[in-house]
Amino acid sequence: MESLSFHLEPLRAFMFQIGALFPRLLFAVLVVAVGWLLAKAVRFAVVRGLHAVNFQLLTERSGLDNFLRQGGMVADATAVFGVLAYWMVILASLVIAFNGLGLAYVTDLLGRVMWFVPNLIVALLVLALGAYFAKFVGDAVTSYGRNTGMQDALLLGKVAQYAILLFVILIALDQVKIGGDIVRQSFLIILAGVVFALALAFGLAGKDWAARQIEQWWPRERQSTPRSPLREPPPSRDAPTPPRPHVAAWPHRGNDHDRPHP
Repeated sequence: MESLSFHLEPLRAFMFQIGALFPRLLFAVLVVAVGWLLAKAVRFAVVRGLHAVNFQLLTERSGLDNFLRQGGMVADATAVFGVLAYWMVILASLVIAFNGLGLAYVTDLLGRVMWFVPNLIVALLVLALGAYFAKFVGDAVTSYGRNTGMQDALLLGKVAQYAILLFVILIALDQVKIGGDIVRQSFLIILAGVVFALALAFGLAGKDWAARQIEQWWPRERQSTPRSPLREPPPSRDAPTPPRPHVAAWPHRGNDHDRPHP
């Protein structure tokens, strides 16, 4: 009898652990189920809210939807935001469930993935708004150049648009912690090189035009200096002496004593 109880002791401990784990497991399943329902509601609310503020028009005009279609995605940017919100709620429910089960390593891993999703949402927002602003600036520069009769108005507009878009992409990459200092320093080096090249080209080819424009915008103050009276240069020795003007002499009347008396 004692030997039988000795052999049944591990089975009793195992059943005791299962009995202690069963409420936790039931709680984890319940949390995941509630999280799944809540995630679907959040996705629906996010998509409808973005459509209510016409966010899809902004992403369509900025070119973000076209970029997603070229990448093979059927959904637009608003659907992507809804999916990200959905998975954020799912990951939060999984973190709560595994934390209740006592799985600390899995909880830590899921927590890191969950905190990456908000950064990704912010990066997509920066891309959408920045791309729309870049397109607006490019169209404005092109329209202004055409109105002023500039030949390369379209080229200048594209340069302005892609310059702003590059800056926006770097901000989005920094938000999701991709690249880090390498991308930031590379951008600064490229920007410095482009600015130096433009300054050198403008200095060599358009210095006269720049001087005229600067003179027109900021005219110099011209100080009035008193002029010295004109002085005739001294006659040289070799130069001929100019003739003196002939002065008619008055007739000599003589003295009154020399006149004969009548």
